[in-house]
Amino acid sequence: MAKCLMKEADGKTVLNMFPKVCLMALDIITETAMGVRVNAQEHPEFAYAKAVTDTSNIMSDRFMKPFDRFDGYFRIFHNEKYRHLQNCIKIMHEFTDKVIAERRDALQKSIENGTYQAGSNTDEMGIKKRMAFLDVLLQSTVGGKPLSNMDIREEVDTFMFEGHDTTTSGICFTLYLLSRHPEVQQKVLEEIHSVIGEDKDKPVTMKDLQDLKYLDCVIKESLRLYPPVPMIGRVTEQDSVINGVTIPAKTNITLLMYAAMRDPDYFHHPDDFLPERFQNIEDANKINPFAYVPFSAGPRNCIGQKFATAEMKSTISKMVRYFELLPLGEEAKPVMNIVLRSETDVQLGLRPRK
Repeated sequence: MAKCLMKEADGKTVLNMFPKVCLMALDIITETAMGVRVNAQEHPEFAYAKAVTDTSNIMSDRFMKPFDRFDGYFRIFHNEKYRHLQNCIKIMHEFTDKVIAERRDALQKSIENGTYQAGSNTDEMGIKKRMAFLDVLLQSTVGGKPLSNMDIREEVDTFMFEGHDTTTSGICFTLYLLSRHPEVQQKVLEEIHSVIGEDKDKPVTMKDLQDLKYLDCVIKESLRLYPPVPMIGRVTEQDSVINGVTIPAKTNITLLMYAAMRDPDYFHHPDDFLPERFQNIEDANKINPFAYVPFSAGPRNCIGQKFATAEMKSTISKMVRYFELLPLGEEAKPVMNIVLRSETDVQLGLRPRK
C-alpha cells in the first residue's frame, strides 16, 4: 500500500483513504483467513470489495426505514435497489464459493499425494506459519461429518466482512487524526524510530508491535472517538431494570457505542483527541471497563480483537515510517452505517519522509 500511495504523495493531493485502505485490508484478510492471494490493490475495481460496500450502504438504509426491512415491501417499492442487493450478494457468495472449492481441492490433493504437512511451513522471518482459518474449517467435523460448503461459507463470509471493513474504518480514522495532530504524529514517529529503527523496509515482529506503547494509546483513543462499529444490538434474556425503567425480556436493544464513549462522566474533554488518557496507568485504571468498549464486551465481544489491533498497529506504523500525514481536505463528518464512515470521506495528504 505504501508503494502504491507513493505516486500520489506530493504534499498537495487530497487523498480519500477509505477505498485504498479497504483494498489493503481485503488483501490481508483473504491471505490470513482464507490462505489465498487476490491482489486486490492491483485491481482497484475489485468486484468483491465494491459488493461489500454497496451491500453495507443498502442494509444501513433499510435499517433506518422500518417498512424497508420487510423484503416484500422493499422488493416492490425499491425494486432497483433490491435487484442490486441480490446481485451484490451473488458476487460475494460466488467469490467465497470459488475460493472454498479451490482450497478444498488443493487440500485433498496434497493429502492424497502425501505432500500435506499442517503448520510445517515457515514465513520469511522463519516463524512457523499457522493454518489458515479456511483450512481449519475444511478439516473440521461435527458428529463425525465434515462441514458442508454452505456451513463453511457462512463462517468465511463473517470473517471476510468483519475482518476487512471494520479494520479499514479504524485505520483510516486513526491516520486522519494523526494528520490533524502533528505533535502526536511526531511522538509516534519517535517511538517507531526507537523501537524499530529508521529503516523503512525493516520487517516488523510481533514484539516490535507490542513495544509500540504510545501508538497503542493513539489507536485506543481513535477507536474511542470513531468506533468502527458505532452501534451494537442485543436482546434481553430477562426483565431488566435500569434507572427505574423496566425493560421486558425478549426486547431488541440498540446500543449507541459512538455516544457512550464520549460520555463526559467517564472521559474528561470527551470530544478531544488525547491519547495520553490511556498512557497514564492511574487514569487508565479509572476508566470503567464497560465505558470503553470499541470491541463490545461480554461473551459476544469481537472475536478478532487481537488480530485487528495487530493489523492496525502494523499498518499505521508503516504509514508513519513512509509518510508525513498532512491535514489536507475536508474535515470528517461521521455517518452511521454498519461500519462507521464519513460523509466527506476520510481525507488527508501525504509527503514522503526523507
